[in-house]
Amino acid sequence: MQFTEHFSRRGALAALFAASLSCTSAWAQPAAEPIRIGMIEGLSGPVGNAGEAVYRNLVWATERVNARGGVKLPASQGGSRPLEVVRFDSKGQTEEALSGLRSAVDKGITIVAQGNSSAAAAGLIDAINKHNERDTARQVVFLNYSAVDPLLTNAKCSYWHFRFDAHADMRMGALMSVLREDKALKGIYLIGQDYSFGQAVLAEARQQLAAQRPDVKIVGDELHPMARIKDFAPYAAKIKASGAQAVLTGNWGNDLTLLVKAAREVGFEGSFYTFYGNALGAPAAMGDAGIGRVVAVADWFPNVPTRESEAFYQSFRQRFPSPADDYVHMRMQLMIEALAQAIEKAGSVKAADIAAQLEKAQVTLAGQTARMRAADHQFQQPLAVAVMDRQGAPGVKFDVEGSGYGFRVIRQLTPQQAEMPHSCNMARP
Repeated sequence: MQFTEHFSRRGALAALFAASLSCTSAWAQPAAEPIRIGMIEGLSGPVGNAGEAVYRNLVWATERVNARGGVKLPASQGGSRPLEVVRFDSKGQTEEALSGLRSAVDKGITIVAQGNSSAAAAGLIDAINKHNERDTARQVVFLNYSAVDPLLTNAKCSYWHFRFDAHADMRMGALMSVLREDKALKGIYLIGQDYSFGQAVLAEARQQLAAQRPDVKIVGDELHPMARIKDFAPYAAKIKASGAQAVLTGNWGNDLTLLVKAAREVGFEGSFYTFYGNALGAPAAMGDAGIGRVVAVADWFPNVPTRESEAFYQSFRQRFPSPADDYVHMRMQLMIEALAQAIEKAGSVKAADIAAQLEKAQVTLAGQTARMRAADHQFQQPLAVAVMDRQGAPGVKFDVEGSGYGFRVIRQLTPQQAEMPHSCNMARP
C-alpha cells in the first residue's frame, strides 16, 4: 500500500488496522477453490504474441464472471467459485500441446482451452476422446476458440469438443459476400500456411471462387512453411509479377504481418482478403497502402456501430491500455460466458455434466447473441467483414494497436446468414 505525504499518522494506523482485520477475515474465511481452465497455447516462439493475446482475453472474461460473484454452484460443490486460467505453453507444437494436456489432467483440471493451431486441436481431440473413454473419473471438456479447420466439427467432431469460432468455410463465405461484388477483380493470388487450416482455406477458396466468381482467374496458388519464413520478399515478388489485383490468405501471426509488409515493400497495390488482417501488426505493416485494400472477416470488430459494442471495447481498453495489448475477441468472451452458464446449469464441474449443458448454451454480451449447435458443437454467431481505413474516417472511431488505422464494417451477417450445414455424425457417451 502506498501513502501520500498528506496521509496522517492516525489515518495510516486506521488503515493498517482495517487491513489487519481484512487479512484476519480472509484467514477465517478461505477463498473458494477456483474452477481452473487449462489454456494450452503457444506462448513462446514465433506465435507467442497470438498466444498472449488469447491469454489477455481469457483473463478479462474470467474477471467479469468473478466480479459478479463467480460461478454459482450448490454448497456440495463449493458454492460460488471463481474461474482461473492456468497457462500451459505448447510452443506452437502439437506434441507440446499434448504434453500440456497431460499436465492439465495431472493437476485435476477438467476444462481445457486451445485454438491457435488446427493441427494441435485435431491432436487434442483425438487424445481427449481416448482419455475420456479410458479414464472416466478424470474426463476433460475441450473449448476451442480459434482452430477453424472445418474438419473439426465435421468428420472429426467430438462430444467433448466445442468450437466457438466460425470455421474457415463460414469465414470464407462472409469474405465472398464482399469479394463477389468486386467488379475490378480479374486475377487473385491464393497463399497460405502449409498445415491443415491453411490447406482448408485455399481448398475452400478455390471452390467458392469457382461457384461465385468463375470469371476471376487464380494466378497463383501456393502454401509455405508455417512460422518459419523470415523473409517473404520472394513470395511478394511473385505476387506482384502475377498481375493479381488481390491476395486471399488465411495467414495469421507473423506469417501475415511479414507477408503484408513484404508486399508493401515491393510495391504491390492490390487488395488483401484476409481472415486475420485486422491486428497483430498487420495494419501498421501495411500503412497507408492498406487503406481501402485490406479486408478482414471476424465475429466482431471494435467499430461495430452500436453503443453496446463501443462500451464493450472501451472497457477492454481500460483494462489493457497499452496499444500493444489491443486485440479483443468477442467470441472468447462469449465462450467464457457460455462455460459459466453451463457449469451453473449442470451444478457440477464434471466434464460430462458441463458438456451436456454446453451444447445447449445461448448467451448474449454487448449486443451479440450466439448459440451452440448441439448436432456438431459449432457455435452459431454473427460475422462481420470490414475494410481498413485511417482512424477518424467515417465509421472508424477506433484504431488498431495505436497504428492510426482501424477497420470500417462494410457487411454484417446474422447467425442464420453465416450458418452452414455439417457432416458430423457424433458419437455420444
